Amino acid sequence: MKTRHFFASGRLLAATAALAGAVTLGGAAAVARSQVTVAVVNDFAGWNPYADSTSQMYMIWCQTYGCLGTFDTRSGEYKGLLAERWEIGKDNPNEWTFYLKKGIKRQGDGKELTAEDVVHSLWRNKNDPRSAQKQNTRPVKEAVALDKYTVKFVTSQPTAPLLSFLFDRLIITGKDLYEKHGQDVDRKAPLGYGPYQVKDIVVGQRMVLEKHADWPGIEAGNPDRLIFRRIKEDEARVTGLLNGEVQIALHIPPHLVDRVRGASNIDLKNVPSVEVMFLAMNPNFKPWDNKLVRQAVGYAIDREAIVKAIFRGGADVLHGPIGSGQYGYDPSVAPKYNYDPEKAKALLKQAGYPDGVEIDFYTATNRYVNDRQSSQAIVPMLEAAGFKVKFHTPEYSTHWPIVRKGKRPFYYQGRGSVVDPSAAIAQYFETGATPRIGYSNPELDKILKAERQEFDEAKRKALLLKAFNIIQEDLPAFFLWRIHNYVGMSKTVAFEPMSTERIFGFDIVVK
Repeated sequence: MKTRHFFASGRLLAATAALAGAVTLGGAAAVARSQVTVAVVNDFAGWNPYADSTSQMYMIWCQTYGCLGTFDTRSGEYKGLLAERWEIGKDNPNEWTFYLKKGIKRQGDGKELTAEDVVHSLWRNKNDPRSAQKQNTRPVKEAVALDKYTVKFVTSQPTAPLLSFLFDRLIITGKDLYEKHGQDVDRKAPLGYGPYQVKDIVVGQRMVLEKHADWPGIEAGNPDRLIFRRIKEDEARVTGLLNGEVQIALHIPPHLVDRVRGASNIDLKNVPSVEVMFLAMNPNFKPWDNKLVRQAVGYAIDREAIVKAIFRGGADVLHGPIGSGQYGYDPSVAPKYNYDPEKAKALLKQAGYPDGVEIDFYTATNRYVNDRQSSQAIVPMLEAAGFKVKFHTPEYSTHWPIVRKGKRPFYYQGRGSVVDPSAAIAQYFETGATPRIGYSNPELDKILKAERQEFDEAKRKALLLKAFNIIQEDLPAFFLWRIHNYVGMSKTVAFEPMSTERIFGFDIVVK
């Protein structure tokens, strides 16, 4: 029968990669035959898998509760996880059919994954009071369980990049568990269909996962226990890697690269990044309602000098919303903003600020590689162009909720996992998608709608270029750089990092 829905820091973690014996967790004894600890920089928001929208949490929830698939930057292809395959309707491009893998059993109770769970998850994504992920499912208006293993998504309009909205962003949770426990389900029954099970969460410190041995494709060599530990300070993260406290460390900053590279027990890998860094300028606040002021920022900043001095060459300057290797990249994007402080001064004067203008500039610290240092370098450049800058460095855990509500006028930000830029561009620049920047441009909205409906690659890329040019001209955000992702890992593990910074336990092998 068809069903359908319509949508309106503890030291506990010090360990070697191979750890034998009993480990006590939450009052219960668990045997961990092998363990890998991953040092990350972002926070853990809590138990609700729909309540945050950071790249890190999508990655963790995807391998615990489960997700339809992900994009593997190592192969350049979308890879099914819970979905075996998918197809677009031959006669109706608004219909996408996903065929689930059979025999996916839930952790704890062994219930098999069904299409009903996927339908429920789409509903919860849109209706959970704490959901911060509704933008990912905006294109989908209806979900239909065709049979036990087949689910059809119906979009409100043709959406060529639908996978970039849904894959590893639509978290799959159990319908029956929600019906039993309601809003308390995530704490009372944190059971999912992924290869790892959530065992413990300490907000601000760590998440502990244990391998679901019955998951198809999981291997004996994959770690039995996978711990994501927040170590936001660069020195502490590197020290933990070198002394064996952690086995994989993300975001090794450029000034510590040589130290890690010189360690005999560590491998260092440099992975191209698909995270774009930018300065957001919310036009709902003065002086950012004036395009000339926003353009002045573009000419005021010497990005090449910052990349050389702060990142030691470990970043690539962006001259538009994306860079080479990302879908739709075109070097002809225009206008480009080359460093020209005199032009920046002239634009401020033309905007009505001949004596300069006071602004507040926010950047979270220890969230992105050299975030404080690069932002500090930006401040005198802005001041030389006539801006009077009040520089703020809040904790990311307090800064991010304010950004999400659209209450930060001017801030340094990154957007990760930009493989196909459609979802990211819509998230920040399409009218009403999210309030993060608060920008609205009917012409851009029209083009973004058109590019999502275009399945011809050449035509779609041409539309994306038009969208990029509008953003570059109007400049609600000034794109800065992509920072190289240096990943350090113990030689006791084998792992090939991805540009999206996704770390899945089934990709790690303990030697």
